[in-house]
Amino acid sequence: MEQVVAADMLDYLLSNKLLHLNQNRFLSKWSTLTYHLESISDWTISFDNWLANRVAYIDFSRDFDTVSHPKLLYKQVV
Repeated sequence: MEQVVAADMLDYLLSNKLLHLNQNRFLSKWSTLTYHLESISDWTISFDNWLANRVAYIDFSRDFDTVSHPKLLYKQVV
């Protein structure tokens, strides 16, 4: 059911052009490599035009290690 709702929402957002270019990373055919290449292109253009760049790197790889799995499973059941 979740996939059906997600597909309908995505169809609605795309057909009404409600997604900004920066909100398309979750779409199919967009990988993290595509995002990185786009970022490097943007940075190169900025550097060529003598503009400053700020980059924030956030590592979410260990986020789920801090979640209490028994509590999470209890929440799903209730």
